Amino acid sequence: MAKVNIIYWSGTGNTEKMAEAIKEGLASAEVKLLSVSDATTKDVEEAEVVVLGCPSMGDEVLEEGEMEPFVDSISNIVKGKKVALFGSYGWGDGQWMRDWEERMESYGAEIKAESLIHQGEPDDSTIEECKAFAQRLV
Repeated sequence: MAKVNIIYWSGTGNTEKMAEAIKEGLASAEVKLLSVSDATTKDVEEAEVVVLGCPSMGDEVLEEGEMEPFVDSISNIVKGKKVALFGSYGWGDGQWMRDWEERMESYGAEIKAESLIHQGEPDDSTIEECKAFAQRLV
């Protein structure tokens, strides 16, 4: 059984809803769902697959108070690690996610699946998309 840790930051609840749906889609795996404020580098080290979620903030960047420092803290841990990224956004074209993917790849992470992004509040079809995304991770 694969060990998957989902670590996310959510300001409005949209990314949290996506994280919960991804967890639901990983019924065949051992899954830990953590807000980034509760996560440690050990949660990255112990997982076979690390799923990180963060909405786009400001000028299409990661949330700077908790998620950005956490991503910095795992930069030396994710080399060779299977990583998947997801998040929501209110405007823009997803540039923050493309930048995040490139950054994780530069740390040596193996991007496990095409990143999942959704504009606005997740609806039923987005929830199903999150569950399908989860299936590609294990």
